Amino acid sequence: MSIFDAIILGIVQGISEFLPISSTAHLTFSGKIMGLISEANPKEWTEFMAVIQLGTLAAVLVYFFSDLVNIAKAFITEAFIQRKRYGMQSTESKLGWLIIAGSIPIAVLGLSFKHIIEGPWTKNLWVLGVSMLVMAVVLAIAEKTARFKKNIEDITVLDSVLIGVAQAFALIPGSSRSGTSITGALFCGLKRDVAARFSFLLSIPAVFASGLLEFKQSLPLNHDKLVDMGVATLVSAVVGYMAIDFLLKYLRNNSTFVFIWYRVMLGIVILSLLYFGTIQP
Repeated sequence: MSIFDAIILGIVQGISEFLPISSTAHLTFSGKIMGLISEANPKEWTEFMAVIQLGTLAAVLVYFFSDLVNIAKAFITEAFIQRKRYGMQSTESKLGWLIIAGSIPIAVLGLSFKHIIEGPWTKNLWVLGVSMLVMAVVLAIAEKTARFKKNIEDITVLDSVLIGVAQAFALIPGSSRSGTSITGALFCGLKRDVAARFSFLLSIPAVFASGLLEFKQSLPLNHDKLVDMGVATLVSAVVGYMAIDFLLKYLRNNSTFVFIWYRVMLGIVILSLLYFGTIQP
């Protein structure tokens, strides 16, 4: 991998991590085309994808820094120092509980199926292409049936758990973590921009844990690999910050159908290239 390759992959990661179009599908498709994925060692690509997610995690932390500080302060003060009942706590403190509750499903399933997630099938373009299409249909159903009424203060613990379960479906390659969690949030009645905002907050524990775990397991890194990962991570952070800002503003007045149609088109392109033997799975 060259520095140019790392920059390209960082841009791809930064854009596709937050838009509901699947960073795994885009990174893997790009990696296949660029000849960067080793068939003999697919785990290496999983590690690379997980580590550069730390860049997009940094983007979330910076973008929502003041929100996260307020959530942490309120959560610690009201839940542990003042020991208020949940119903008497502020919205910020409740968000702390909601993020914890919503993170449990993906933590349990991620650890339970870690060996499968790191296996070759998760880099198979047939799987990614089909997943792009299936998730497009599910998101379209959510768009057509959602009520779009709930604000951030209206999210319940049950909503959070259901959105967390939806987020866990992102372990299926090509589904998109933001796509599945936003879809789950729409089914729970959240407004589109609120769904995206909560999705980003909910991503923090999952991305932080998986990124650090994969980084630890990939050690020791040779100098070239460390530089490549560092460049890709830095680029993904900058681009990811811009992607967050774009999506939150876009969804205030627009639906997700532009992303749905994009998923359909890319899924068809991937499956067509595979069918005609232009690229290998």
